[in-house]
Order: sequence, then C-alpha cells, then structure tokens
Amino acid sequence: MADWPDGTLAEYALVPAAAVTPAEGLDDVDAARLAVLSRCIVPFGGLLRGRLAAGETLVVTGATGAYGTAAVLLGVAMGASHVVAAGRNHAALEAVVRAGGSRVSSVALSGDVQSDAAALREACGGGAQVAFDMVGQARDPNATLAALHRLLRGGRLVLMGSMTTDLPIPYTAVMLNDLEILGQFMYPAGAYQRLLALVRSGLLDVSAIHTQVYTLAALPEAMEAAATVGNLECIVVRPYPPAG
Repeated sequence: MADWPDGTLAEYALVPAAAVTPAEGLDDVDAARLAVLSRCIVPFGGLLRGRLAAGETLVVTGATGAYGTAAVLLGVAMGASHVVAAGRNHAALEAVVRAGGSRVSSVALSGDVQSDAAALREACGGGAQVAFDMVGQARDPNATLAALHRLLRGGRLVLMGSMTTDLPIPYTAVMLNDLEILGQFMYPAGAYQRLLALVRSGLLDVSAIHTQVYTLAALPEAMEAAATVGNLECIVVRPYPPAG
C-alpha cells in the first residue's frame, strides 16, 4: 500500500507491470463482462491447485456463494464430466444448476455428515476426484467433512473457504485412500492468462453472472448494492459513462 496506494476506480491506474495481464483477442467482449473474471480468478486458482482434469467429477461445497458459484461454472469450463453443487440454500442451488447446464447437479446439505456424504455419493455416482471447499464463515466442519468422505482413492480436497473452527481430519481414512488435503490462497502467477484463454476459446461463458453497472458518481449506490448482491450477480463500477 505504501508503494502502490492508488486504486483502480479511475480512467487510468498505476500498478506494477507484473500485476497486469493483457486482455488480447477479447475486443468483442464488453469490459463490464470481463470484470466478472475477478469473481472467477480466485476459485480458478483453487481448481488449478487441485489439478482438476477433464473427465473428472468435482464436488463444490459452498456452491451458493459468489466464489462457489464461479467454481461450478469453471468446473464445467475446465472439462469436468460432472459437477455437484452442494449448499443449504435450495433456491440458489437450483439457479446454479440452471446456469451450469446439463453436467451440473445439486445436493442440499442437511448439516449431518453421514447423511450428506451419502447424498453426495449418490449424486456423484460413487465419488469424486476433486472436492472444492469454498464455504464462507462456517461455524462447523460438517460440509467439508461430508465432501472429504466422498472422495475416491487418490482424491484431492482443496480448502479455500473461511471456516472459523478447526477441521478434524480422519487420519486413517486419509491414509488408506491416498487422499490429499490442499490449502490454497488466491491464485498463482499466470493464472489470469489461462483464465482469459478459457473465455477466448468459448469454454467459459461468464454471461451467466449478470452485471449491474454503476458510474463512479454512483459509488455509494454501487456499494450498497454490492452488500446484498446475489451469487449470480456482480456489481461493476465504471470510472466514466460508456461512450455513446
């Protein structure tokens, strides 16, 4: 902050060159639509860390949050054969399934580890190679444990949420099933370029996340809207009105 104190709510911004990714070949995509990628880049870093591969099954816990929903859409874009969106908000889960398409299904979690693990097993058709945890401010580890118990041998659990309690690890189950538990904060250098490639190729369609655009003069209204925005909405602030 001492070296780079200025933000990006301006027509021009001064930032380190290493922090800039050219958005080449995307001139036909509206800038407000590209701004949605700031929602996607964080879970993309986690899915890269989990080495999600085409044809694998992915479970996303916390799928009804902003980042969790983006993780579901990214799982589809990265070639997962099946993405199971897990959360407790039934209506939001239905919206995520509609946005994700035919390769996405949902599980409404009850909070009971064993019953939720059984429901995830049925939805996965046996189990998943990757579980991605993006539960925000969880006061219990039940959703994370249910996903962990539904991993296939050699499966990977990626932790990117903000759970406020400890995660009790079933030592024997992790050892006997060759499981990996991976923590990931943000995303690696170069991830934005790979994310833009998904958009450029048409594999990632960010139009499912609707943008509400405000001018800088309406910043207070934009911040108020951002406080209550849904998981399939994104608030974008333009420093100046669009041309025309």
